[in-house]
Amino acid sequence: MKTMLDERAKTLLKALVERYIADGQPVGSRTLSRASGLDLSPATIRNVMADLEELGLIASPHTSAGRIPTARGYRLFVDTMLTAKPGQWGEGSRIEPHLQADQPQRVIANAAQILSSLSNFVGVVTTPKKPSVFCHIEFLRLGDKRMLVILVSPDGDVQNRVIFTAQDYSQAQLVEVSNFLTQHYAGLTMEEVRERLKTEVEQLRGEIACLMQAAVDVGTEAIADSQEQVVISGERNLLAVQDFSSDMGSLRKLFDLFEHKTQLMRLLEVSSRAEGVRIYIGGESMVVPFEELSVVSAPYEVDGQVVGTLGVIGPTRMAYDRMIQIVDITSRLVSNALSQK
Repeated sequence: MKTMLDERAKTLLKALVERYIADGQPVGSRTLSRASGLDLSPATIRNVMADLEELGLIASPHTSAGRIPTARGYRLFVDTMLTAKPGQWGEGSRIEPHLQADQPQRVIANAAQILSSLSNFVGVVTTPKKPSVFCHIEFLRLGDKRMLVILVSPDGDVQNRVIFTAQDYSQAQLVEVSNFLTQHYAGLTMEEVRERLKTEVEQLRGEIACLMQAAVDVGTEAIADSQEQVVISGERNLLAVQDFSSDMGSLRKLFDLFEHKTQLMRLLEVSSRAEGVRIYIGGESMVVPFEELSVVSAPYEVDGQVVGTLGVIGPTRMAYDRMIQIVDITSRLVSNALSQK
């Protein structure tokens, strides 16, 4: 797609996107002539606009003679025409005082609020993944084939779950298994235990292997449930966005997205595997399938390890250069704050 446009078409598309982002009005050929700085006749500009429309880069709302960018047009603009000057808005000095090394949960909450207030859209931050380590495990018999699994983490966090087993165990057997597992597996993460079980399961007695597998499943679930996975700030900002406010159906879908969080988590999970700032425009992500929505996200680290993702969610008509800077700087400052012991 990048090779389809000559320099003149690129200049006009860039001017059209920038003008539309700035004032939200469909852009006509006369405005475009002034904004692009090109000495072209209105007829020539109209011809180029028709070509851009045919390529699916701009569209013509029926109520106006002007054109607006499509998600595809924004994508080409972001990939090939965006010019962000480092430090252009001086965001770092405004963000840093609010992200001093503190309790991780407070840093995360502050980061979501900062992203929201600087962008005027929605700020989202996934909470750092904690390794699911246990230092003590216990099984209590509750009745026929029912037992309580109790997991204690090194920081004293206690998780418990009732499980059902295929066979019945006496309390004496459960104590023996609890002692064996605490002795041999304490201090490992659930992922490490799962890996070791794959290779050691033949050597372990039947009941130990079965109960260990049950404990790993319980531990993994319990850790996942105990963590608030994504912090969201500023959803109400979308009520003021002109592109959404006239369409209650769109707004309802967006608020559903923030309420259920699962789709959002999947998108941010994908972003955490990429380096630097990622931009999803319109329905591109497939995870957040809204044509009118864009997500600008970046991973953040603790001691060099990626542990989560943060970003801004707003309309496709956003100042991408500024959002990239806000997200990039915030991710660096969150990484610094969480890495300071």
